[in-house]
Amino acid sequence: MRKFSWMLLVLMAFSVYAEDEKEVVIESVEGLKGITAKKIVWKKDGAKMVRIPYEIVTPAKNEPAVYDEFGDLVKAETIVPEERKSSPFYMDAYEVTVGHFKKFLKSSGYKPDEAINWNDVYRYSPTDKHPMIYIDWYDATAYAKWAGKRLPTGDEWEFAARGGVKNKEYPWGNDESLARDYANYGGTDGRDKWEDWPNGGTAPVGSFKLSGYGLYDIAGNVHEWCQGWDDSHKFGRVLRGGSWLSIAGHLRVAHRSDDGPGRRAAYRGFRCVANVP
Repeated sequence: MRKFSWMLLVLMAFSVYAEDEKEVVIESVEGLKGITAKKIVWKKDGAKMVRIPYEIVTPAKNEPAVYDEFGDLVKAETIVPEERKSSPFYMDAYEVTVGHFKKFLKSSGYKPDEAINWNDVYRYSPTDKHPMIYIDWYDATAYAKWAGKRLPTGDEWEFAARGGVKNKEYPWGNDESLARDYANYGGTDGRDKWEDWPNGGTAPVGSFKLSGYGLYDIAGNVHEWCQGWDDSHKFGRVLRGGSWLSIAGHLRVAHRSDDGPGRRAAYRGFRCVANVP
């Protein structure tokens, strides 16, 4: 009887684990209603996506007292408490690959403003399993729209990169010496088999350890285009995550850069997100 009970517990544990690992195929944002699975597959482009339990936090603030023209109090000073609103989304577990982007071009009819130089792409991302590079913000946005998704905001990207742990410096923690286990980046003194400029390049997506929430290459490999502008002057679109040419310091979760949305480079790519209705 004791042996039977032990076997039943094992089977129950396996069943829960299998359910947790099951990937649900989703066709559109509307199809995410009621979905709580940690992993899904986005049917349009075949991308694996993971659930990010994002919260929108509105900080507490003081609203000053209001007086009329005679100095009489109309409304006393009030304190508006912090507000937290759950706004989960799914994020591509991997950066968009060359293979995914080729599928997009063939099936959508999209024509970039500047023809893609595939010789340049294949020099640094030589297979369909490597991240797509030499695409600008407009190309990334067009892909996301075709797939029925969008680019992440800078805040969403950073929240996802932290993996549920606040105040850590890198996606994996605070120890910079572990960077080589999690990221393809520059300045690794010959330990990086993908090497540096000009002979190196990107690594196939998923070549390194995953970070929190099940994301790969959230640091290094390619800088990732995000949705918003970097400042009020609307000069540059936000880029996050560092690249295969970055120093370790640029892999920090809080690090951000920007560039004009029409600029392309061998170290820029993207990944997409989809909101849960």
